[in-house]
Amino acid sequence: MAKEENKYLNKEGEDEMEIYGYKKCLWKLVLVAVGAVCTGGFLLLILYWMPEWSVKATCTQTSLEEAEIVLLRTTDEFKTWFWAKVYTLFSAGTKTMENFGPQNNKIVENYEDICVDQHHLEHNKKMLLRKRSVNETLKIRYFEHHNVKYFWNNVLQNFKVLKELTEGISWSAIHTHHSKGLNKDLEEYRKLIFGSNEVKVKVPSVFELLFNEVLNPFYIFQLFSITVWMFEGYYYYAVAIIIMSIISIVTSLHTVRKQFIMLHDMVAAHCTIRVSVCRANNEIEETLSTDLVPGDILVIPAHGITMPCDSVLLSGTCIVNESMLTGESIPQTKINLPNPIKTSNSLEDDEIYSPEKHKRHTLFCGTSVIQTRFYSGELVKALVVRTGFSTTKGKLVRSILYPKPMDFKLYRDAYIFLLCLGCLAGIGFIYSIINSVLNEVRVHAIIINSLDIITITVPPALPAALTAGIVFVQRRLKRIGISCISPQRINICGQLNLVCFDKTGTLTEEGLNIWGIQRMEDNSFLPSEHNICREGLVKSQFVACMATCHTLTKIDGKLSGDPLDLKIFEETGWVLEEATEEETALHNQIIPTVVRPPKQLHLEPVAVKDHEMASYEIGIVRQFPFSSSLQRMSVVARILGEKHMDAYLKGAPEVVANLCKAETVPECFNEVLKIYTKQGFRVIALAHKKLGHRLTWHKVQNVSRDTIESNMEFIGLIIMQNKLKPDSPGVLEELRKANIRTVMVTGDNILTAISVARDSGMILPQDTVIIAEALPPKDGQAAKIVWIPIDNISRPPCAASEVNNTKMENNGSGDGLHQMNHYHFAMDGKSFSVVTEYFRDLLSKLVLHGTVFARMAPDQKTQLVEAFQNIDYYVGMCGDGANDCGALKQAHSGISLSEMEASVASPFTSKFSNIACVPNLIREGRAALMTSFCVFKFMVLYSIIQYLSVTTLFSELIFLGDFQFLFIDLAMILLIVFTMSLNGAWKELVPQRLPSGLISAAILISVISQIFISAVFQITSFYMVKQQTWYEVWTPNLDACSSSKLNDTLKQNSTNSQHEKNTMNYENTTVFFISCFQYLIVAIVFSKGKPFRQPSYENYPFVVTVLLLQVFIFFIMLYPVEAIYEVLKLVCVPYKWRITMLVIIIINAVTSFVTEVILLDLTSWKLLFKRKELGIYHFTAKNQQGVLHQKNKGCLSSIFRSGKRKSKAKYINLAQELSVDPDWPPKPRTITEANKLPNENGPCQIVTIM
Repeated sequence: MAKEENKYLNKEGEDEMEIYGYKKCLWKLVLVAVGAVCTGGFLLLILYWMPEWSVKATCTQTSLEEAEIVLLRTTDEFKTWFWAKVYTLFSAGTKTMENFGPQNNKIVENYEDICVDQHHLEHNKKMLLRKRSVNETLKIRYFEHHNVKYFWNNVLQNFKVLKELTEGISWSAIHTHHSKGLNKDLEEYRKLIFGSNEVKVKVPSVFELLFNEVLNPFYIFQLFSITVWMFEGYYYYAVAIIIMSIISIVTSLHTVRKQFIMLHDMVAAHCTIRVSVCRANNEIEETLSTDLVPGDILVIPAHGITMPCDSVLLSGTCIVNESMLTGESIPQTKINLPNPIKTSNSLEDDEIYSPEKHKRHTLFCGTSVIQTRFYSGELVKALVVRTGFSTTKGKLVRSILYPKPMDFKLYRDAYIFLLCLGCLAGIGFIYSIINSVLNEVRVHAIIINSLDIITITVPPALPAALTAGIVFVQRRLKRIGISCISPQRINICGQLNLVCFDKTGTLTEEGLNIWGIQRMEDNSFLPSEHNICREGLVKSQFVACMATCHTLTKIDGKLSGDPLDLKIFEETGWVLEEATEEETALHNQIIPTVVRPPKQLHLEPVAVKDHEMASYEIGIVRQFPFSSSLQRMSVVARILGEKHMDAYLKGAPEVVANLCKAETVPECFNEVLKIYTKQGFRVIALAHKKLGHRLTWHKVQNVSRDTIESNMEFIGLIIMQNKLKPDSPGVLEELRKANIRTVMVTGDNILTAISVARDSGMILPQDTVIIAEALPPKDGQAAKIVWIPIDNISRPPCAASEVNNTKMENNGSGDGLHQMNHYHFAMDGKSFSVVTEYFRDLLSKLVLHGTVFARMAPDQKTQLVEAFQNIDYYVGMCGDGANDCGALKQAHSGISLSEMEASVASPFTSKFSNIACVPNLIREGRAALMTSFCVFKFMVLYSIIQYLSVTTLFSELIFLGDFQFLFIDLAMILLIVFTMSLNGAWKELVPQRLPSGLISAAILISVISQIFISAVFQITSFYMVKQQTWYEVWTPNLDACSSSKLNDTLKQNSTNSQHEKNTMNYENTTVFFISCFQYLIVAIVFSKGKPFRQPSYENYPFVVTVLLLQVFIFFIMLYPVEAIYEVLKLVCVPYKWRITMLVIIIINAVTSFVTEVILLDLTSWKLLFKRKELGIYHFTAKNQQGVLHQKNKGCLSSIFRSGKRKSKAKYINLAQELSVDPDWPPKPRTITEANKLPNENGPCQIVTIM
């Protein structure tokens, strides 16, 4: 068949995949069966490890419409393969989605003629067959991947995720077509399509886990090795490895199963509850939450509920704790979705509903409804829009169950090293065969001996050795209050060279203090005021706005809500009272929340036309909660006794000013705002509007937000102070000294963020900041970037006297900008969006020097982290978990300062809410990475040394003994590896950087030099023993060491073992002792300490282990012990040769130490580190030239790289290019215009504005 065009699932999404259709092929299945029999099942193992091969070996490719099996491949850099079986279920009706209502007609067409296997969900099929005629049968084809169902779309000719009630449905459609509830038949139908409403984490059985673990390639190789050893007669060694493997498997199974159980318990805690559902006939029915389907109307009880699904609120309001999703323990107010049909603008205000966009109307699965508010006896209702794994909680759980693979050079290089060892084993295999044939060895012995060479290359302790260091670091992290759910990321922490920090709650204190207020009068600012609680301000619009514009509520008699709202309200000293449930139920209209000044500030009653006002109080009639996308909130309120209502608005100053009448905003508004924000203050703007008399109580419930929030009158500013946490400056200074870049990513004002960056030391006093203000295309003009040096902002001409006294810095002309050594870019979220769309070629240049990113939305934080990663930074992200979940997951290492359930999205969670955890994590990461290097190098040398011993001895058809292998692998290697990993992290962060992988000059030279040294001394000693005057081929009757008793015993043993392998001779004994000391020597020289780990001499278990082994081996070498020699199959050698071996060992140790510690550590590594230091942090004009000059320096540079070769890190290459670019950074008073369309690539044009 003609090759079908590539199809994609989740096009342009985070989980985009290619999809191919296949169906079973009988003759291929037969061939695979024959191959499996011929290979003893090994072919099945290969197919099990390779999903792509498995499908292609048993199936033929076909169209997706006819596919029985689909093959999936991710489009990311990992290109991971999966396969899934296509199922069929039968539906009543002619269109699968026909019952979703009129608004879904377009969606209906996308799911017609949907067909495949009948046995799946057979009971559901039988149920439906009773309710339809034969002519109405409809087959629905689907497959499931990572707990997501993909249904066949006949129009698209592809599979597609069914979006339930969250795609293409308008507000008006929700109220008119989906607010009545479902009948029983329609509910059963939708349950058949969407399945049970469960976020179910299946805990694999012990057998399943055992099956997956045992079929790991390493354990298959272990089984192969054990089989070879059994045939060779190494019974004790084989049994020991079997026991060690069983312990390793059991430990792994216990750990994995424990993690699954913990996740299952966390998810299942509120998974199944009883809920009330409103049916189409207005009856209230109780059912299990697992039976909920999209379209059900859920009744929210007054006492609260843990939401079992994602729902949109149709009526009433709810106070919700969303800590499970956001990490914020602050209750949020959810209001019902407006009905455009009832508003004054009717369908003009209609929008397409989106849970992510309309969060203030959405109750998310897993969140807790604390209390509800209703009136007139009406129930608080919510429409179920998503169930199961489609919910927000379901997606979070899926991200844990199926994490994105981590691409870390260490792991890739480890496979390359193993491949090299495999090649070496191949050489040894061929050599063994040739040598055996030349010596006329039996065929059986040739096969076994040759295969034995292969088993040596992958040591049994390798997996345990590589994970030991990680386990120990994980324990140390736990002791300092850092928990870890992704241990494989610990090594990556050692490579972090850039850390992004959230501001509020991370760098600064969570709470805000009110510094003062700046009110308006006669279109100008009054002097700032610090005493708000005074009688003269009680009835002012300013204080009324502070007292009413919030979403505070009382929970168990305690005022609760957003900390900012709480602080502002508390500053007024007013009192808040809410209607009780009984009062609310008795009235046909909403009983408002009432705020009033404290008794001591009550004014005398004021006459208001026909009646006297007994007291001054304000009722909050309607609230429009704060929206991060709109950056504002508003309320409609009424003063008791007044016939009109008032609208109050609070939000970001720039946003509020744009919503106010121009004549009410002071001319010096921008200048005054800049003065405060540059000093680090957080500024909130207030506005007011008097509403018309015709706007009644009920009409205001249906008026649109845009109508209320327009033509406002500006009334002033609230200036708030957000103090730095005490630890923040010190931690940032520590990171700066370690050449680790620090970046601020915040939702606050850009000037406030810059001020905090300066105060914290993220931006040094002498550094210059350039604001990149990007503007989208407008009125036919191209998108452009305006470059504004922050210090060139002049003082405001009209600020009040107190403000005028604030000094502003001015560096003069911008021509001096090119002479500066340090500069930082700052931009806000809007500019970032414009840059990513219209200035893609400038994005990498901006983020290279970008330090402050303000007004960033949660998804933009994620995009920023990705932009840093695209230029090869290893990025850490530290946030409080509120709006940082995406960035925490995207970063190489995410550190959450919140212990709420949302922190499950972050690999690391700190118990303490300060950033001191960041350097601690990096130090431990460096220690873990250094341990991984040390252990891997040691294990490679261990394999090579043992390989040299075996091949050298085999040249004379001599073998190591069973207990010799056992002693080396268990008594020596295991103890050394585990104790070597116990070194703690060094107490300081240093500027030096570890190599990112094993394939680096320093590590390669270290390994190769030690291999060469070990080979020289081992082979030399092997041939030297044969040159000794006393040497002759050893026999039981030989008395080379004049110890008759010992030799009589050895003679007896040799006679009993004369038919066994040739193990007892002088060559074997010599090579055994030399190799044993070589293991100890490389362990000592490879066990690195400072500057990344504590010195090895402080690792007492390691020191004791090495000393005991050295003493033991020295003792039995110099003073033969009969029992030990008998077990290890050693022979006695003359005392003179023992001294000679001791001299060889000492020379070997000195040579290894001098080569590794002096030549490499003190010379080569310093040169390599010096190169890596440059360009890591701020790329100044001075050190950029140093980078260029450094390329031609260093003894290792000339060996491993030419002067023209570029660095592997993109950010270093980019810094080098920019250092010689005369047009970078852009000069002040210039504008960079985009002269290309967004989808084209090309340079930008810089236009100078005079």
